[in-house]
Amino acid sequence: EEQLVESGGGLVQPGGSLRLSCAASSINLTPTYCMGWFRQAPGNERDLVASIYIDGKDPYYDDTVKGRFTISRDKGAKTVFLEMNSLQPEDTAVYYCAAAFYARTACSDGNWYPNDWGQGTQVTVSS
Repeated sequence: EEQLVESGGGLVQPGGSLRLSCAASSINLTPTYCMGWFRQAPGNERDLVASIYIDGKDPYYDDTVKGRFTISRDKGAKTVFLEMNSLQPEDTAVYYCAAAFYARTACSDGNWYPNDWGQGTQVTVSS
């Protein structure tokens, strides 16, 4: 089981940027294959925003964030980042880091569901 610790949320004005980080720790020496970010706004379901496989290739992005958000992993593959640019009020939500052992295609297609969750970090976009 992975422990996922997020950081980097906060308040930003429309058009601004934020960078989220998520560090995974586990006694399993093999990094969890698929990691990603979900978000949940009040009254809404928790939706997948972006995900990335262990090799860092072919990341998945939801259509609402394509071209604005970038997901990446560090060389050790146990830390995942979400660079968020051109933020808009509709991006306001609690963002959750997530991880699971899934095949590469499922991760790249956004067709996976996490085994492990972080505690969530609030992102608020407001003037």
